[in-house]
Amino acid sequence: MFHFRHKPKNRPSDLERAAEAFVRLFHAENPGDGGEGGGKSGEGGVEARIGQVRDEIRATGTYVHTEEELTFGARVAWRNSSRCIGRLYWRSLRVRDRRHLSTAEELAAECVEHLTEATAGGRIRPVATVFAPDRPGEPGPRIWNDQLIRYAGYRRRDGTVVGDPGNVRLTKTARALGWTAGPGSGFDVLPLVIEARGEAVRHFDLPRSAVLEVPLSHPDFAWFAELGLRWHAVPAVSDMDLEIGGITYPAAPFNGWYMGTEIGARNLGDAERYDLLPTVAERLGLDTSKERTLWRDRALVELNVAVLHSFRSAGVTITDHHTESRRFLTHLGKEEAAGRSCPADWSWIVPPISGSATPVFHRYYDDEELRPGFVRRPSPRALMPTQARAAGQSLDRRLDRQFDRQFDRQRLDRRSPIDHPKSGEAPVTDGPDVPVGGGDRDVQGAGR
Repeated sequence: MFHFRHKPKNRPSDLERAAEAFVRLFHAENPGDGGEGGGKSGEGGVEARIGQVRDEIRATGTYVHTEEELTFGARVAWRNSSRCIGRLYWRSLRVRDRRHLSTAEELAAECVEHLTEATAGGRIRPVATVFAPDRPGEPGPRIWNDQLIRYAGYRRRDGTVVGDPGNVRLTKTARALGWTAGPGSGFDVLPLVIEARGEAVRHFDLPRSAVLEVPLSHPDFAWFAELGLRWHAVPAVSDMDLEIGGITYPAAPFNGWYMGTEIGARNLGDAERYDLLPTVAERLGLDTSKERTLWRDRALVELNVAVLHSFRSAGVTITDHHTESRRFLTHLGKEEAAGRSCPADWSWIVPPISGSATPVFHRYYDDEELRPGFVRRPSPRALMPTQARAAGQSLDRRLDRQFDRQFDRQRLDRRSPIDHPKSGEAPVTDGPDVPVGGGDRDVQGAGR
C-alpha cells in the first residue's frame, strides 16, 4: 500500500522564506522604523509586515520593498561584501531609489547623476543607485559595464593592446553597437552599455563633466608625469545583482572610494592590465635582468607612491592599505560585538602589496555568503547563444583590422597613444588631460 505525501497548500515558497528572514532582520536592527507596535514599514510591527508581504507574493509573485527597507538592504549588502576591506562606513551609504526607472535612456541619465553626486568635487561619497527589480516575466534592466567608468582597450593585429587590456571585450561590444571610439589614447572613457526590457542594447557616452580624473605624478621623480598616466576618481561597480529579501535588482551601481593599491598595484601594475612595472623600473634605472634584484617590488612601491601622492595633491579622497587594514579590524570588532558574522575573503582583504606588514594578514576569517548581498552574475556574453558568439568573433576580427588602420593613420599625424607596454616602450598620451575639478570592485575594495 502506497501513501502519498501531499504538499501543504500554504507551504511558504523560497521567496516567502527569504522575504520573511529579511523583514525580521530589518525590524531587529531598526526597531524605531517598524518594530512591534507599528512604524514606517508596516502597521502592527514585524508580524503584520510579514503577513502583508506574504499576501503580496501570493497575489503577484513578488513584493515591493518600502524605501526604508531598500536603504537598509543596500547598506547591509555592503556590510556583507566579503571582498571589501572598507566596510567600516557601511551605514553612510546613500541610497538613491530609482526603482520607477527602467528604460536605457533613464538609466544612463541617472548613472551620470550618480557619478556627479558621488564625486562631490573630490570628496568622494559612498552612493548606491537602485533601478527597477526583476519581476515575474519582466526582467529588470542591467548595465554591461563592470564599472560605470572604464577605459577602452583596443587590440591590434600583432596582439598588443592600446589602453586597458581588461576592457577589450567591452570595447569591442561598444564599437559593434555603434560607438565611434575615442582618439585611441590609453585612457579613452568607454560608454555605458545598457540592456533594458523591450529595447535593443544601447550605448551612451559619459559627459566629460561626470568623469573626474587625476593625472599621476611622483613626489620625487619629475619624469613620472611624462608617462602621461591618469586614473578616474570614482570606482562605481555596476555589474552585480543586489539581492534583498529574495528580490533581485540587476542594475544597482554602487561606489565607495579607492584604496591606492587598487589603482597602483592592480589596474596599472598587473601584467594582464596596464603592465607598467617594466616601464617604471626602466625609468628608475633598476636592473631587470634578474628577479632577485626585486625590481618589480621596487617599481610597484613607487607606482603606488605616485597614486597616493597624486590623489592627495588633487584633493581626491583615497586611502592607503595600512590605514584601511586597521579600519577593517575595527569594523570586524564592531560586528563581533554586535553579535553579527563578518564574512571576509582573505585573498581580497589582504592588500596586494606588503600584505604581511598589515594586521589583516595574520588571522583567518569566516567567508560565508550572506543576504542581503551584492552578487556576481554571468557576463552578458556568457548568456549569448553559440551562433551569436561565433558571429561576434567574426566581428571582433573585423574591428581589430579597423582599429589597426585608425591607429596607423594617427601615428602618421601625431604622437602615438599609450600602448600596453609589452614592447618595453614608455607610454605617452595623446591630447590634454581632463582637468581635475576642485578637490578630489566595488564600494572601496571592489575596484580591482
